[in-house]
Amino acid sequence: MKNKLLTAVWGVYMCFGFMLLFGVNANAYIDPSAMTYMIQAVAAVVIAVGAAITVYFRKAKKKVNDALGIDENRNKEVESDDISFTTASDEKKDDAKATE
Repeated sequence: MKNKLLTAVWGVYMCFGFMLLFGVNANAYIDPSAMTYMIQAVAAVVIAVGAAITVYFRKAKKKVNDALGIDENRNKEVESDDISFTTASDEKKDDAKATE
């Protein structure tokens, strides 16, 4: 197993060596739009990696907090989910009652 791995690594090393020694210069033009596409691709990878790290960090933090018995929401104030709608006629009735 070790001998096969060593042979594979040596083969890859030799391939890269031959590419460097016998490479041909390419006088190519990189279009500015291609460069912006590459910048967007790099930015997308950075953002995706950051999002993945954030997700796994939050999961790990939750597991640690559960293991230690820490409640993150202990001192937070919770508001009710009640929603009330008033119409213009309701406001007029309230104003009339207040003036009486």
